[in-house]
Amino acid sequence: MARPRLLVNLPRGFFKAPALRPVFARLRALAQVRTRSWDTAAEIARDLSWADAVIMWAWPSLTDELLSGSPRLRFAGHLDVNQKTARAELARGIVVSHAKRAWSPAVAELALGLILAALRKTPLHQAAMKAGREKWVKNFPLDIDPDERQLTGRPVGIVGFGAVGMRLAELLGPFACRIAVYDPFLPEGVEARYGARRVELAELVSTSDVVVICAASNPGTRHLIGRKEIRALRRGAVLVNVARAALVDYEALVARLRRREIYAALDVFEKEPLERSSPLRRLENAFLTPHRAGGIMESVVRIVTWLVDDFEAYLQGRPLAHPLTEAMLPSLDG
Repeated sequence: MARPRLLVNLPRGFFKAPALRPVFARLRALAQVRTRSWDTAAEIARDLSWADAVIMWAWPSLTDELLSGSPRLRFAGHLDVNQKTARAELARGIVVSHAKRAWSPAVAELALGLILAALRKTPLHQAAMKAGREKWVKNFPLDIDPDERQLTGRPVGIVGFGAVGMRLAELLGPFACRIAVYDPFLPEGVEARYGARRVELAELVSTSDVVVICAASNPGTRHLIGRKEIRALRRGAVLVNVARAALVDYEALVARLRRREIYAALDVFEKEPLERSSPLRRLENAFLTPHRAGGIMESVVRIVTWLVDDFEAYLQGRPLAHPLTEAMLPSLDG
């Protein structure tokens, strides 16, 4: 029996990373493997038409036109996938493995770290100490900064209660936070398993000391946290975004940050890399990381391993551990 043909279309760094060598060795034992790093439909078309299976990220989108020229393709494994590609694949009966949850533990941990950093202002203390400009408390407790606060017992709102939001709720457990969630696609009762309560978005943003954005980005969620929601944030509230920049009206956010009324901890931006001239770089109440939430090596090894596991399961006729289904489509980015 001929060995299956597998196209692996990923950024070049994946093929050079020492930590991934054992994973790619497994793939080569399972199939004939072509490794490519195509970014456009025109580039990938020929290799895709050759393949029985593909492992890739979310680009280029696999359109109906591309898939119609790839009649052999029966399995697709994605590090992430957009709704358009997922719908096209499922409509053609392609078995789809979606391993995006492999990023979730690291994203949730960074979200927790950003919450603590913003509440305790640790990046400001670090910068001041390195520069020799730190302020030591002398008239205790009168010169303690009242905006430096603990997380324990605080109301925390989570917008989007998928894998990242659920893991964050677990991490918040020891802090005895009062957790509210907003997610119109969440099945009834799921939030209760995490000690959370379901609320409308208006209530969440107006009653939480910390608001964490974990939702998918699609036309229905663009500026989900818009001018009205940003105005409704409590004075001193912390807004954390570890999802997508499009979910937040950054212009409105910057305006309120400039008034020094709230704090923001942001891992994603409207344009990346963030422009040197961005006002966010100059605001002390904005804590920034360069889109690092999920991207640690443990996540990379885990996600590729999960896709290889599912590819092997597919070849052996076993159920996938990470199948994509129609019901999951609303949770995908647009």
